[in-house]
Amino acid sequence: MRVASNGGAPNEAMTRGSANTRSSSVASSDRISRRINRGVSSRNTHISRRLCPTIDVVKRTDIRNVAIIAHVDHGKTTLVDGMLRQSHIFRENQQVDERVMDSNALERERGITIMAKNTAIIYRGVKINIVDTPGHVDFGGEVERVMNMVDGVLLLVDAVDGPMPQTKFVLRQALRRGHRAILVVNKIDRPHARPNHVLNETFDLFLDLGATEEQAEFPTLYTNAILGTASADHRHAGTTLEPLFDAIIERIPGPDVDRDAPAQLLVTTTTYDDYIGRVAVGRLQSGALRRGQNVARIDHQGNLTPAKVTQLFTFQGLAREEVEEVEAGDIVAVAGIEAGIGDTIADAADPRPLPPIRVEEPTLRMSFSVNNSPFAGREGKFVTSRKLRERLYAELERDVALRVADTDSADTLVVSGRGELHLAILIETMRREGYEFQVSRPEVILKEVEGETQEPYEQLEIEVAQEELGAVVELAGRRRATLKDMKYRDDAMVHAVYRIPTRGLLGFRQAFLTSTRGRGVMNTLSEGYGPMAGPIATRELGSLIAWEEGATTTFGLNAAQDRGQLFLNPGVEVYEGMVVGQHIRERDLEVNVVRKKHLTNMRSSNSDIAAKLDGIRELSLDDAIEFLADDELLEVTPKAYRIRKRLLTKQDRDRAIGQMKRAAGVAG
Repeated sequence: MRVASNGGAPNEAMTRGSANTRSSSVASSDRISRRINRGVSSRNTHISRRLCPTIDVVKRTDIRNVAIIAHVDHGKTTLVDGMLRQSHIFRENQQVDERVMDSNALERERGITIMAKNTAIIYRGVKINIVDTPGHVDFGGEVERVMNMVDGVLLLVDAVDGPMPQTKFVLRQALRRGHRAILVVNKIDRPHARPNHVLNETFDLFLDLGATEEQAEFPTLYTNAILGTASADHRHAGTTLEPLFDAIIERIPGPDVDRDAPAQLLVTTTTYDDYIGRVAVGRLQSGALRRGQNVARIDHQGNLTPAKVTQLFTFQGLAREEVEEVEAGDIVAVAGIEAGIGDTIADAADPRPLPPIRVEEPTLRMSFSVNNSPFAGREGKFVTSRKLRERLYAELERDVALRVADTDSADTLVVSGRGELHLAILIETMRREGYEFQVSRPEVILKEVEGETQEPYEQLEIEVAQEELGAVVELAGRRRATLKDMKYRDDAMVHAVYRIPTRGLLGFRQAFLTSTRGRGVMNTLSEGYGPMAGPIATRELGSLIAWEEGATTTFGLNAAQDRGQLFLNPGVEVYEGMVVGQHIRERDLEVNVVRKKHLTNMRSSNSDIAAKLDGIRELSLDDAIEFLADDELLEVTPKAYRIRKRLLTKQDRDRAIGQMKRAAGVAG
């Protein structure tokens, strides 16, 4: 089933490959059968649990429910833009933003999808519900929870990059639920596009993940999402996305429903409306829902709460349409019920719960605590432990991959997530809402397995220029990474795959970008837990610490810049114990960055020396979190990020270091 390297085109539109291509790979059929047979029984078992036992199950032909899944930046949201435009849901003269589905401000700033969203279009009398999902591995929980709403997926793969780590993760989720896929090789117009190679790699990925024979026979389309074109032959560009719409209608099955069974809806996501309150969104698995109907909410513990449907909505384009009744198989929004993600909305007369949503466990955690720095309370609107606790626990209702736990201190909570970016987005969102708090350095979550302490590992994939490979290999080796595969590409780039402890990835990104002069690309994927890898030095240089409180001056900064890389410009308020830069040596160093040049008989105080500050490195939130040491905290306010020492005075820090040395001596 591998495509010939000479670029032979398919003989039939929207097929996995041409007949002669298949016949050229008969030798691989045994391998296909062995891998396919691994998971057939488990797939069928899972599918049978999606609906409660019914008698008269029928397939709806007027609806298709499909999710678009891919690695980050492979063009999912851009493709949805093209599908919406060509379905004519916008007026001819309507101004529509790019990536219209990325409605969140952070999504637009970072250029990534953070939250899964759904829309719908009508094509030849068939309603197609489309779910746009995040592509970053840290937001994989969004992908996991929406898979119960759909019956198939569009798997987008870049025509140059091919399958990436997140491609494997999202495809695994789809195959586990028995979904069929349509492969969409996007960005086919890119220089160095290699569609045949990408197709072969993707097919191998299907086999590695244990796809059934039906799932492995996927159709393939080649698209240019920006231009809105699709074709079954990469050598002949299409003119519209109609081939993609046709493939969805023909190859993605309609939902199996039982209209006479009691109503069942698993809440997949929730939103809030200022006028109608909380809105629960999910797919109606069986039966029907009507406005004003009495229902029961079944939570994770099986507790039943009576409720009433006040309003019902279905999706059309970017808007919700209010309806009187919804039949099974459609994706629906329900108002009037205080339901959380994973709850079941069921018929009040015959309440039957659906299996709850389960996602992979977090691997990183940080402590969130009340800000107690000298500048505490100056800039934030919500500064108390009560407000902080309420906000973090409220986030659990939206983010199923997040965990929040209390500690012995009333001012501190532990928040666990899927990665540094996952937690950074939460921090930035709270900061913009007016919260003021401080967070610690991320740390991995260890597990006890059969009496052995284990830590999480990740698959690290990097792409670097050949001349920069040596520095990256050395960097990965210091982080206890083990090389699994390495390939040299025709464009003078090297693709390497490592297995690395999650601890080794803390602070890795900045060092990696420095080693590759900003040109390297890295991606990660969780690989479960394994034995502890030993000590890892993730922070090799110390901090420059402000000596006293005041405003930074050019004179003071100029004197300090020979000691390392500065983080602050002149005129910034600092306090004793605040980190103002990175030292050139391993130990920390106190510097006076508020020192002023005083009046003398030689020159006036305001005619500062012709001091030129070297490049100031202004830290983003991601950079600040990555920079943190174990004895440092990040102060987060609506106006600024400030890195500080846990112990602000030099005397307290020296005393703590002395106690640690004495304790180490006694232990030795």
